Formats: sequence, C-alpha cells, structure tokens
Amino acid sequence: MKRVLSIILTVAMLTVVLSGCSGTYAPAGDKTIAVVAKGESHAFWQSVKAGAEAAGAKYGYKITFRGPASESAKDLPSQMEMVQTALSNNASAIVLATIGEGFVDLLTQAKNSNIPVVQFDSGIWANDVAALDAADKNPLVAHVATSNYLAAGTVAENFYEAIKADIAAADNYIIGVIQHDETQTGIDRAAGFIEKFTELADADASTKGKYKIEKEVKPGDADNAYKAALEALTEKGASAIFMTNEGVVKQVYDAIGAAGAKYDAIKFAGYDAGTKQIEWMKKTTGPKLVGAVAQDSYQIGYQAVEQAVFALESKQITEKVDIAGAWWDATIVDEMIEKNLVYQG
Repeated sequence: MKRVLSIILTVAMLTVVLSGCSGTYAPAGDKTIAVVAKGESHAFWQSVKAGAEAAGAKYGYKITFRGPASESAKDLPSQMEMVQTALSNNASAIVLATIGEGFVDLLTQAKNSNIPVVQFDSGIWANDVAALDAADKNPLVAHVATSNYLAAGTVAENFYEAIKADIAAADNYIIGVIQHDETQTGIDRAAGFIEKFTELADADASTKGKYKIEKEVKPGDADNAYKAALEALTEKGASAIFMTNEGVVKQVYDAIGAAGAKYDAIKFAGYDAGTKQIEWMKKTTGPKLVGAVAQDSYQIGYQAVEQAVFALESKQITEKVDIAGAWWDATIVDEMIEKNLVYQG
C-alpha cells in the first residue's frame, strides 16, 4: 500500500512540474492587467485607456493604466519603475509600449514569472527584443499597433489625388516630408509615404518625372525644430508637405499662423489628430490642410488588452494585430470624432 501511495505522489508531483513548464498562463488572484503606455494625459493615451478599460470590463479583468510624463529619455527611469511595480504587484499580464531601451531585465522577470506581455503602439525597442530572444527569455506574445508604414501610405494615396493635377501642370513639383524623429516610427511613416507616393506618381504618365521629394528629419520638437524644417522645405520650393505626427502639425500650424501669407500656396497633409489639427482642417482660409490619417487609439487599447486576456485564458492569440489607419478631412471630421477615431486635446 505504501508503495502504491508513493507512486501516486510521484506521478502527482511530476504532473505539477510538467504543467509549470507548459508555457500556459494563469491569471493572478485579482485578475489585473497592467497597461504601461508611453504617456498618460494626452488625448491619444486617454483614448487608448478607454479602449483598454472597455476590454477589461468585457472579460472581467481590472485594468491599471500608467505612463511617464513625456516620451523623452529623462522619463525612461520613471517608466521602468512602472513596469517594476506591475511585476512586484503580481499583475496577471502586462501591456507595454516603451519610450527607450533597457527593459531586458524587467521583461526577463516577466518571462521567469510566467507573465505574458503584449506590446502595443510602437512596442518594445528592437535591441531589447533581440537580447531577449538571444537569451530565450522573451515574454512577448503579441503586438498590437497601427501599421505606421501602411497608414502613411494611406496619406500618400489621398494626398497624391489631391495634388495630382498640380504636379502634372508643373516641371519640377517639390513634395516635402517632415519626419518627426529618428525612431522606427518616424522612419516607417516617412518611408511609407515616400514609397507609396513614388509608386503612384511614377505609374501615371501625367506626373512621372515631374516631381521631387525632399525630406527633413528632426530629432524632436524642441527649439522649434519643425518650424525650421518647414522653412528649409519652403526654401527648396516645396508646394506640398507631409507631416508625420501631431507634434509636427501643431508646430507648423503655429508657424504659418504667425507668418501672414508666406505659406498660403503650400498644401499640407498630416498624421494623427488633436484640437489644433481639427481646427486647421476646418479652416477655409490660408494654407490648406488637405487631410490626415488617424490612428484608432481606442481599438489599440481594446485589442491589446484582449490579446493579453486570450493569452491568460489559453485562447487563440493573434501575434501581430495591425490596426488600420483611416483618412479624414473636413467633410467627415465630426463623424470621426464620434467614432473615437479622431481625438481632441
């Protein structure tokens, strides 16, 4: 009888060990999903938060939402502390978008604690992911984000249609691009626009060979960097300009407002949304903002949390969830606001 009992106990212990190594997850007692974003107060992140909380409510999970004061390097330690807090509080899962490198140790802790991590928006920096993969300690189960490359291509398609006749009537039409920084997000948005625009313009005999694209890359918006980019492109003769994020749009809008009629002949296209971009879109005088592509920030938050829930509940995970960007202009702006696609703030 003792021998039989010993065998039963051995089998039971082996089962526990094997189940712990299976790679499945179990929600912590309070079923909390910690969302650590790249910001917290901006309207974009508030929309992400609303989506995250809606998904949490649907599936029965508590959502905590935190983000640093800014996306600059000085706030990187603050964001790292937020991730450490989530780990220390035994979050069931973490939804994370980092503002810089250096999260390898924290994400290794998540892997060792069997905590699934969903990256969202611009996600985790490539060097950190590579280091986690090399050590076989990668806890990332999914990535939910707008495809910056494809969304910028959407801008190119619509902007090309708006200025096609102008290009056809010119000998050397200059299209400018103001790239907001040198991160992968900035690179993808500029490349997505340039490559799609070139594809379209070169495929049409009326515009092929009649245009040139000039790009200004800035490390950030400090010291009126985007205003300087606007001036540089104007000196190069730009007749149309694509701005790769809301920060560029805001600074350019302020610059043209203080410049009289200097920029009136230039047509613009933007990315994201915000109160100033909405105001500019609705203006009927001065330089024209033809349109912009909006990220569906609500759906980014919702689907990121949803993928975390699916990981915890052993449901089918979609490893790469591309949230489609949507073109908006003055004719549909109010409708887009109602649908949470265009945010104010």
